[in-house]
Amino acid sequence: GVSVAIVFDSEMDDYVTYLEDEIDQLVDHLNSFDLVVGFNNKRFDNRVLSGYTDLDLNRLPSLDLLEEVHKYLGYRLRLDSLAEHTLGTKKTADGLQALQWYKEGRLDLIRQYCRKDVEITKNLLLHGLEEGYFLFANKSKQKVRLPLTLDKTICDILYQGQSKGAKIHPVVPLA
Repeated sequence: GVSVAIVFDSEMDDYVTYLEDEIDQLVDHLNSFDLVVGFNNKRFDNRVLSGYTDLDLNRLPSLDLLEEVHKYLGYRLRLDSLAEHTLGTKKTADGLQALQWYKEGRLDLIRQYCRKDVEITKNLLLHGLEEGYFLFANKSKQKVRLPLTLDKTICDILYQGQSKGAKIHPVVPLA
């Protein structure tokens, strides 16, 4: 299930928090976006949310940064690895810690964790769009550039959105 979900709505220029009893509003909010951006959002977040809605979330215009990484490398990287090497920041926790906090009733800590993940995802996307790449450390611990190559559909959404004043909307994670 979902205890907390957070989106960054770039039109509002603010983070919006949803609790489990507000998932309908979250889904409506996602459905209003020009583009939903996340990290593993298609394989994780959409699957979790599918238990709360009849809407096929995979039909929403979406950019999953983890999918883009996998397409280029042939394997997956952790959000924390990209954040550390690209942005010089780290996640505050992981999903297992969030589960523990849930058992302890610490929704405040879960909110902080989710918000930081959204912030990291947003900043990774912005870096990728501005610089054209992410950074990560390979198995030899050498820093490697990973180009961000987006398909035409995503580029069209991004550029049409910029020209009409619409903005992108990073959304992650669910905990």
